[in-house]
Amino acid sequence: MNNTAKKVISILLCTSIITGTVGAGVYSIASAEHTKPSAASTIKRTETKRKSANSEKDETVYVLSDANGNVQKVIVSDWLKNISASQSLNDISVLSDIENVKGDEGYSTGSENSLVWDSDGNDIYYKGISDNELPIGVSISYKLNGTDISPENLAGKSGKVTIRFDYANNVYEMKEINGKQEKIYVPFAMLTGMILDNDVFRNIEITNGKLLNDGMRTVAAGAAFPGLQESLGIDKETLEIPQYIEITADVTDFSMGMTATIATNEIFSEMDTDKLDSADDLNDSLNELTDAMTQLENGSSDLYDGLCELLNKSGELVKGVYQLADGSKKLTDGAKALDSGAAELQSGTAQLNSGLKTLLENNDALNGGAKQVFDTLLETANAQIAAAGLDVPALTSGNYSSILDETISSLDESNVYEQALSQVTEAVGAQKNYIRSQVEKTVRQQITEQVSAAVVQQMKDKGMTDDMIQDDEVQKQIAALIESNVNSQMLSETVKKLINEQTELQAEKAIAESMASDEVQEKLAAASKGAQSLIMLKSQLDSYNSFYIGLLSYTNGVSQAADGAKKLTSGAASLKSGASQLSKGAGDLNTGIKKLQDSTPALISGITQLRDGSLKLSDGLQEFDEKGISKLVNAVNGDLSCLSERLKAIKSVSSGYTTFSGITDDMDGQIKFFFRTDGIE
Repeated sequence: MNNTAKKVISILLCTSIITGTVGAGVYSIASAEHTKPSAASTIKRTETKRKSANSEKDETVYVLSDANGNVQKVIVSDWLKNISASQSLNDISVLSDIENVKGDEGYSTGSENSLVWDSDGNDIYYKGISDNELPIGVSISYKLNGTDISPENLAGKSGKVTIRFDYANNVYEMKEINGKQEKIYVPFAMLTGMILDNDVFRNIEITNGKLLNDGMRTVAAGAAFPGLQESLGIDKETLEIPQYIEITADVTDFSMGMTATIATNEIFSEMDTDKLDSADDLNDSLNELTDAMTQLENGSSDLYDGLCELLNKSGELVKGVYQLADGSKKLTDGAKALDSGAAELQSGTAQLNSGLKTLLENNDALNGGAKQVFDTLLETANAQIAAAGLDVPALTSGNYSSILDETISSLDESNVYEQALSQVTEAVGAQKNYIRSQVEKTVRQQITEQVSAAVVQQMKDKGMTDDMIQDDEVQKQIAALIESNVNSQMLSETVKKLINEQTELQAEKAIAESMASDEVQEKLAAASKGAQSLIMLKSQLDSYNSFYIGLLSYTNGVSQAADGAKKLTSGAASLKSGASQLSKGAGDLNTGIKKLQDSTPALISGITQLRDGSLKLSDGLQEFDEKGISKLVNAVNGDLSCLSERLKAIKSVSSGYTTFSGITDDMDGQIKFFFRTDGIE
């Protein structure tokens, strides 16, 4: 094969490999010669989508992994593009927990994982969970001073560190190449990046990648193509296509943030293999690629102009950083004051809780004594009724009212008492809502007064004056805490139940008091002597029952207040914890901003260097063109037909892999994977 044909095939192969990583060539601005490029142009990409498809599926697979690359969760995000604005969209998906994330359109399911979305002419955005095996994988290994080490043990260590990313490609098809069946892998380009703190990492080197340093951090980015070496059939001794990324550095107190890897086969799916059949077509492609390379070199002028503008605006950035530092200092001081106030509040609520706990411990004794008195009165009443020769069931606190009512009614021919009771009951029932509102008001007032008084008194005991307590910020904190606690208790099921019970008790009390009033007693004066005696007896029991109900209300209130104080104490502790965290966080933020403030001179210097270095981009791209093409020419080694078949097979396999979760036959698709690994702290 002549040199022209070799160069054509090499450049086509080079284009397929570096399309996704050409951005890394920008780093060559730091080492090329000073030559200002001319005006930029745009490089057009070949459009390979089927024009007849009514819908497309754009799928992104998010793989969440630990620091070793072990998969912990796979979340899939799908975008169904409703090109023809159809009322429904047919889809296939093996995902679980499917959720519409950008609308309220629903779907119905069918056999073999089929879905029908009620799209109503709209695009559909949804996500779900997958537990299927991934087609590709990322694993990370670590060494410290040449010895393997786990990420957990590496945290905080110092020495020579090596971090290696290895990639696995698990999906391929068997294709016939020159009469022989061979594995052709789906050609994924794996692009990995991370940000390294220059205070931790020094003397950084990367294999199969580039480094970009802004003075404070170093961005490490690399690319690998697992399986492409085998698919192209190129000997590693002639040209080794990157299969891994390795970073070495001297570190102090090792820590590292998350890493991100993007995997895509789109750049290979878009290869135009129609021009691989003849030397003339390849020569035309060479001319097109040469023009594109020239446009890329010329386009670096926009980079230079943009960096000049960035340098001009850096003064505003520096001013903003200094303003941010001043604000951060004020925030730190305020957070410390809040932390101190929260500590005092926590102490006060603890004392309040202790006092209410003491009252709560006396509840059983009070209730028991009152019950004993009530039982004695009932025993006396039973004796009086028996002495009068009346045969009635024994009176208890629960039945005395109904039994005496029935007995009195049987002794009073005019049924005066029953009429009076009916009228009083009806009148009280009409005031039921008012009684409820008063009960709610009383419960809220009791809880609020107890909590407020205890908190204020505690602050005074701690030496705070009235003026200090009346400070707006302190008042806001106290009021918000008390209001939140009171509202929470008022909405609790326990308090609601208490209010209902107290409403009924107060209604009964009102009936009892009304029945014991002079007005009612005058109406009952005409009753028979026996009925009047029982009426007086019931009135006495009702009076004590009213007292007993009030006592129960009081002890229940003490119980509720004690519960509220306990929650208040817990809330105050949470406030203290949050205030401490806020104070610490504000301090850390202030330290970081101060560090940023101190680093602004280095930032300006770095931008200046980037601006100057952008002038070198053109020669750097030219060097890459020459050296990259030379290696690929040797790799082709004159076997045009074999390379053509392999490239076509790669394009076919890549175009056929468009989804991870499923896709219908009449839908276009594209897919990319995003791997995120945990940081090491």
